[in-house]
Amino acid sequence: MPDMKKSQHPKLLDEVRRVMRLRHYSIHTERSYVNWIVRFIRFHGMRSREDLLPAEPKIEAFLIDLAVQGNVAPATLLGIGLSIRPQA
Repeated sequence: MPDMKKSQHPKLLDEVRRVMRLRHYSIHTERSYVNWIVRFIRFHGMRSREDLLPAEPKIEAFLIDLAVQGNVAPATLLGIGLSIRPQA
């Protein structure tokens, strides 16, 4: 495994998985959240962490598209919103 320099961040999804495991989320929840995060990233064509900001309008656009085009239920939208919102 190559050495990571201090200036490099771990890959986003690796970091998400690490945090979810620290918080004792089930593996099924972890997979679901990662899947929705990947779909969110692809929807917006993001290439770096900086592309995530500003987050709120991007999350809103993604959820609206899922509700209108994807026929996603409101309860599912809530779960998706929780999975893709930035953590403080």
